[in-house]
Amino acid sequence: HSPMYFFLSNLSFLDISYSTAITPKMLVNFLTSRRTISPSGCALQMFFFTCFADAECLILAAMAYDRYATICKPLSYSTLMSRRVCICFIVLAYLSGSVTSMVHVCLTFMLPFCGSNVVNHFFCDIPPLLALSCADTHINELLLFVLCGFIQTSTFVVIFVSYVCILVTVLSIRSSGGRSRTFSTCASHLMAVTLFYGSLLFTYLRPATSYSLNSDKIVAVFYTVVFPMLNPVIYTFRN
Repeated sequence: HSPMYFFLSNLSFLDISYSTAITPKMLVNFLTSRRTISPSGCALQMFFFTCFADAECLILAAMAYDRYATICKPLSYSTLMSRRVCICFIVLAYLSGSVTSMVHVCLTFMLPFCGSNVVNHFFCDIPPLLALSCADTHINELLLFVLCGFIQTSTFVVIFVSYVCILVTVLSIRSSGGRSRTFSTCASHLMAVTLFYGSLLFTYLRPATSYSLNSDKIVAVFYTVVFPMLNPVIYTFRN
């Protein structure tokens, strides 16, 4: 159980961190009439949110691989999920999140902003800032789609393949009670993955023609505030 709880502790840290990067400033804006943020504060908010969100994708994929190793390769589990492997997963998650986040922040704040300075959102997300620029943002939009698409799609593929293998293994168990107990170990993770990826895919991988700031703000409330609060509850279902 050590790898699972190791990943859960990092997942909890990420949930708290990227929610903390946004929620305090959002609450201050709701309670006061002075709704401003400095350019440096906006850049930091964008960096930390993007970094932690990308890292969470990779940790959720690592947790799916952990479930696969537990159920499908129990005799090799100690090798597949050794302490060194777990640490490598975590380092890769934070490193990838930091690099992609830095790329987005640098390219976004290199753009000229010569029009309105009103961000039509409750935090400094990439799409609403690109909408404020008076320059051509096609390269930024393409890079956003490629980087977010690569991280979200590749980690989703890892999760999907892991669960297909788990499903095949579960269906091969003759006892219905055994099938139920085995699959129950994955139910909470599967629920968290569905909520998190559903909202991110809707926000960042839609065609530009269907983009809507109002709908994005509603979805953003869920993956920045609601889901981080729900994750601890979801992961206690099994207990």
